[in-house]
Amino acid sequence: QVQLAESGGGLVQSGGSLSLSCAASGSIWTISGMGWYRQAPGKERELVAVMSHDGTSNYTDSVKGRFTISRDNAKNSVYLQMNNLNPEDTAVYYCGASRMIMASSPNGVDYWGTGTLVTVSS
Repeated sequence: QVQLAESGGGLVQSGGSLSLSCAASGSIWTISGMGWYRQAPGKERELVAVMSHDGTSNYTDSVKGRFTISRDNAKNSVYLQMNNLNPEDTAVYYCGASRMIMASSPNGVDYWGTGTLVTVSS
């Protein structure tokens, strides 16, 4: 099993920035892709950004140019820097890890963190 511990998130005004961190522990040798997913009230969970073990990344269109995903394999960690946030970014953000190279859909995620709330006020 793999455990994912998220930190960061909180309340920020529109146009502001936040950063999220996620550290993996347990059977980490089974992990390939790591990324961030979010679920807004009344909506399905969706991809935000994901990164493969070798650094290839994929972003959902709405965050391109504003969010940056990074990964430190030595620390088994993935990070998300979020800039120029807007109210539409309000959601619970989940760290996800997959056995596949990159899970661009939540359906491909094998392990989930408990989520951290990001609230952007207008």
